[in-house]
Amino acid sequence: MSKTNYKHVSYLWDVAEATKLANDEVGLLIYRSNLLGADLRLTNYGGGNTSCKAMAKDPLTGIETEIMWIKGSGGDIGTLKRSGLAALYNDRLINLKNIYRGLEHEDEMVELFNHCIYDLNSKAPSIDTPLHGFLPFKHIDHLHPDAAIAIAAAKDGKRITAELFDNTIGWVDWRKPGFELGLELKACLDNNPGIRGIMLGSHGLFTWGDTAYESYVNTLEVVEKCAEYIEESVRKNGSVFGGKKIEGLEEQQRKEQAAKIAPVLRGLCSSERSMIGHFTDDTRVLEFINSNDLDRLAPMGTSCPDHFLRTKISPLILNLKPDADLNNVEELRSQIEPLFEAYRKMYAEYYTTCKHPNSPAIRDSNPVIILYPGVGLFSFSKDKQTARVAAEFYTNAINVMRGAEAISEYTSLPRQEAFNIEYWLLEEAKLQRMPKPKSLSGKIALVTGSAGGIGKAISRKFAEEGAVVVLNDLDQDRLAAAGAQFLKEFGRDSYATVQLNVTEGADIKNAFAQAALNFGGIDIVVNCAGLSISKPIEEHTDKDWDLLYDVLVKGQFKITQEAVSILRKQKRGGDILNIVSKNALVSGPNNAGYGSAKAAQLHLSRLNAAELGPDKIRVNVVNPDAVIADSKIWEGAWAEGRAKAYGITVAELPAFYAKRTLLNETILPEDIANACYAFVGGLLSKSTGNVLNVDGGVAMAFVR
Repeated sequence: MSKTNYKHVSYLWDVAEATKLANDEVGLLIYRSNLLGADLRLTNYGGGNTSCKAMAKDPLTGIETEIMWIKGSGGDIGTLKRSGLAALYNDRLINLKNIYRGLEHEDEMVELFNHCIYDLNSKAPSIDTPLHGFLPFKHIDHLHPDAAIAIAAAKDGKRITAELFDNTIGWVDWRKPGFELGLELKACLDNNPGIRGIMLGSHGLFTWGDTAYESYVNTLEVVEKCAEYIEESVRKNGSVFGGKKIEGLEEQQRKEQAAKIAPVLRGLCSSERSMIGHFTDDTRVLEFINSNDLDRLAPMGTSCPDHFLRTKISPLILNLKPDADLNNVEELRSQIEPLFEAYRKMYAEYYTTCKHPNSPAIRDSNPVIILYPGVGLFSFSKDKQTARVAAEFYTNAINVMRGAEAISEYTSLPRQEAFNIEYWLLEEAKLQRMPKPKSLSGKIALVTGSAGGIGKAISRKFAEEGAVVVLNDLDQDRLAAAGAQFLKEFGRDSYATVQLNVTEGADIKNAFAQAALNFGGIDIVVNCAGLSISKPIEEHTDKDWDLLYDVLVKGQFKITQEAVSILRKQKRGGDILNIVSKNALVSGPNNAGYGSAKAAQLHLSRLNAAELGPDKIRVNVVNPDAVIADSKIWEGAWAEGRAKAYGITVAELPAFYAKRTLLNETILPEDIANACYAFVGGLLSKSTGNVLNVDGGVAMAFVR
């Protein structure tokens, strides 16, 4: 089949690229894996695994022996590299059958995989290792394509598979991944010689070939046929999910409603730990949540274990009208809180009913997936990537339900089987091996003026400590450059960007709406945007005065005002930090407008701290001085004005400022960032109304 014949999958094989790897089976495995992982219709992020078997010299005997290379535990085939593979002596793996004690003891086999390791630098072998090892084929793909799982999760999927593929695809009923499933796959092949693949009930697909290319094409052909069959059934039925029940809102209205409700949802989802959110109004999601069958299908949960592990037993459905008035927060909470209480009770009953004597303790009982009919899907998890991937997996689950309902009737995993996956001791061990969360993990920060200078340094520090950040600036080019830097350093899920003029109310509202849409809300707000004007009093104009007070004082007030509305929706407290200046406390020449505006910022901080304490919102101040590096303030007239005031040249300013400090130190943006982190990092959570000077020691600026 040529690449032009595929409609439902992408043919990406490049002969020239593959030819370069002609004598490297492992290289071809990685190449094939990356191509498969690049098409989310074939598998989800982190889902599935691929393998190849090839001969290599045993380093102890020098004898050529068969080695299996397979994606290691926790990897992603789309980004797989050689370092992400596990390499095992395949004969040793097969011989583990001789000591297997049966289904009740299959988990103990995972540790024994280590005795089969060929490459001592291997990634840890995954639970699916025997599924590949027991099959004799040189190249094997185990994927979770939505189209295949739709058939695998259909009530009569076994019959459909046999008829659709004329018995060339085998079938194995649902079995939790592990050693026993590997044996069942081998038995299926032995009983059906000549088949080209095996469908795993409620789970996924195994396909293979004698070469990397044959395996790749076989996979594409099987998935293509599944997808064609489903789409033909949809066309015959004329509708999906029982047709449309409600009319959804237009896109802009959906975004507005989502931004309003997201902080309330996030606050409720964060009752046990701080969560980060994600929102999508993908057309596939809307088709499902606006349908007649939503209330029947959603509580059933997902089928594929990869989906289930990331989306939980079932979603929470909001019983709100799409265009409901969400402005009355107390009224909104009174409608939503009972839904969360009912969900937590359901989850606790699920745990109690299904748990085993050795099951891990119950985990967070809040929902991961929240569906708002007419608006979209919210997901909440420990970080942005996990929340985004959960939404992607639930979208895959929607695709599965859509396909299964089109060809037959959707079936989900039985509750006990789902529990056995979610609270699997091997999964728990994997969770326990994960790095401990950083101090700002689960936190969302917005630092005004964060495309350069102090603002960018603060944002970088927060991102390094685990927070997600909303980068913003008035200068669009500077903002784009900062975004590119954060993408390279921290990845796509660490930040969002939005243009922001702190003197424009519409910009401010939009910035916080974007924080809610991208991450669910806000935790830390740093008022850092600023400018400076240094002139003798007789040269100051009304325009100068108004600009200073609009940006520094009114801007701080308006940003704080909008931040408070979000923080109160979440009901989890928060931090507001104001980057002021030693000039708020020290009198100097040619500084009437700037110095007095900074003094206003400082006292406004005290007033806010006094007012917001009952909401657990802490307001603190960092007072820098002479932070010249990467600062737009020090470009042009301000530096010239200060140099003139002190009777020195602009070039002499850095040394001048350092020498006048008690510590004889130059102050850098990173120093201010560290001071901000000191306030929000957890050790000062009972501190508010404070001023922290970061100026190298200027005695006149001591707070008395």
